[in-house]
Amino acid sequence: MPELPEVETVRRGLSELILGKILTSAIYDTPKSFPNAQNDVKQFLVSATVTAIRRRAKVLMIDLSSGYSLVVHLKMTGQLVFVDQQTRFGAGHPNDSLVNALPDRSTRMTLEFNDGSQLFFNDQRKFGWVRLMPTKEIPQLAFMQKVGPEPLEPDFTVAQFVERFKRRGRTNIKAAMLDQSVVAGVGNIYADESLWGAKLHPMRLVGTISSAEFKKLYTELRSVMNLSIEKGGSSNRNYVNAEGKRGSYMDVERVFRREGLPCPRCGTTIEKLRVAGRGTHICPYCQSL
Repeated sequence: MPELPEVETVRRGLSELILGKILTSAIYDTPKSFPNAQNDVKQFLVSATVTAIRRRAKVLMIDLSSGYSLVVHLKMTGQLVFVDQQTRFGAGHPNDSLVNALPDRSTRMTLEFNDGSQLFFNDQRKFGWVRLMPTKEIPQLAFMQKVGPEPLEPDFTVAQFVERFKRRGRTNIKAAMLDQSVVAGVGNIYADESLWGAKLHPMRLVGTISSAEFKKLYTELRSVMNLSIEKGGSSNRNYVNAEGKRGSYMDVERVFRREGLPCPRCGTTIEKLRVAGRGTHICPYCQSL
């Protein structure tokens, strides 16, 4: 599933490629993926100019000059791929649609621009969506009302980080990290990586974690997510960024998907558990319970 660094990678890439472009059409295959009235598309999307591209947690917002925005949620298997005669940019779920000819069987929506370039929304499992709505109404979406603060915001302090978790004292730390109402955008990969960095077992109850341990976890989480953004996200198999480079965070992972391999810190064999309903990777020595 695309996580916050992948969606931020999409935002940064598209900001270089589609700002100022004028939309001419939206082609889609199912209302589930593009749940918008045709009259709204004609009035507020066609002939509108892209004015900004924003992100909140794992949700992308493409603002238009009409006062409307395209709100995009990639969910489990979503991708956005921009194509013109000189450039190909794609990010999201790592499969061949990122690099093969489009549209293909997974293409749910195609946005066309007045210069002939196209933006494809691909989604194999059809859980993602692209919704056209008034920009001013976005903060009222149920998701936006519930989602926690952004972990990478400069003004998000370690004290605020600890405070967000206090209400989950009887919850294991990994489940709390994956709860989007606590902190926004943390998924399975970055929870495992930051817990390893902080030497915390994912089944530790939040109430047993000291202030010093939380400070270490805060630092590790921000470091891991910033590194992933720098590396182009974790979708390294087929991801292609705005410069044509592939994502490479998975090349520097310390614990995620490394079961059976030695811990890079102590040499103990990494194990895979199931915590909070998710496959979870730990060093049993460094992260003793």
